[in-house]
Amino acid sequence: MAAESSWAVILLAVLVLAIFADPCESQELRCQCIQIHSDFISPKFITNVQLIPEGAYCSRKEIIVTLKDGKLICLDPEADWVMTIIKKIMDRYN
Repeated sequence: MAAESSWAVILLAVLVLAIFADPCESQELRCQCIQIHSDFISPKFITNVQLIPEGAYCSRKEIIVTLKDGKLICLDPEADWVMTIIKKIMDRYN
């Protein structure tokens, strides 16, 4: 009987930990961008572009670029120059 109650306590502890554990370590469950940058940045300074579509955890589309110095910047997806660059990138891969 004592062994059964020990297993019940262990099972309960595991269930509680599972409930409070991070549901997905690799994905943030909120918008990534707090501030957006709308001033022009030359593509020659950009090394990576990450497009994050709107979804359940963020109601807006986000564009995060990595600059050559390693800095991450969120771009305004509605800025004309940003849309032009994204269109060129998409055309290159289609």
